[in-house]
Amino acid sequence: MKQETIDIIEKNKIIAICRGIYGNDLLQLVTALHEGGIRLVEVTFDQKEPACIQKTSAAIRSLRDKFGKEVAIGAGTVLNEEQVVAARDAGAQYIISPNVNHDVIRLTKVMGMAAIPGAMTPTEILAAHAAGADFVKLFPAGTMGVRYAKDIMGPINHVRFIATAGITPDNIDEFLALGFAGMGISNYLTNQKLVHEGAFDILCGHARELMEAVHRYS
Repeated sequence: MKQETIDIIEKNKIIAICRGIYGNDLLQLVTALHEGGIRLVEVTFDQKEPACIQKTSAAIRSLRDKFGKEVAIGAGTVLNEEQVVAARDAGAQYIISPNVNHDVIRLTKVMGMAAIPGAMTPTEILAAHAAGADFVKLFPAGTMGVRYAKDIMGPINHVRFIATAGITPDNIDEFLALGFAGMGISNYLTNQKLVHEGAFDILCGHARELMEAVHRYS
């Protein structure tokens, strides 16, 4: 299953990050993103929410039930082993973290899921890779910028990178041209104000726009 997930990520590239969206809103949102061509969705653990494990698990399970193999569902902001287990039990196919936690990476691999820890510096990136990361999430990619990414990817050219935070229609081509394996995108695809307004047609259009950029580099 893990290799299949890796292949899906490398082919489709855009991971829509769903943060703080649950229930019918989440189902409608992912339906709109799917219509726009998105095939990768991350549901995050809200660490300040006391019931984050239960809420995120239920959200992942509902998406797997509705979309099956049509959308590859991952768990995001995974900080500990308990959350890895909960995500796996709910049907997650990959685990994304904002940091490099060796225990999280190890357990993710043991459980047959793709491991995507977050890192910023060369030391962190190589530590994540050495620990078994399938991809390394360069975070925050937009803040650090394309020049930083290019400098990093020169010597560290054996690691598959996913750019996350600050990726927009204005800079996505630059990141794709550098050879990023994927992009994690939140607000442009999962804006909570637009979700609450029911403006799913707008978000579907945003998905199409970003997938058109992906296709330019396929």
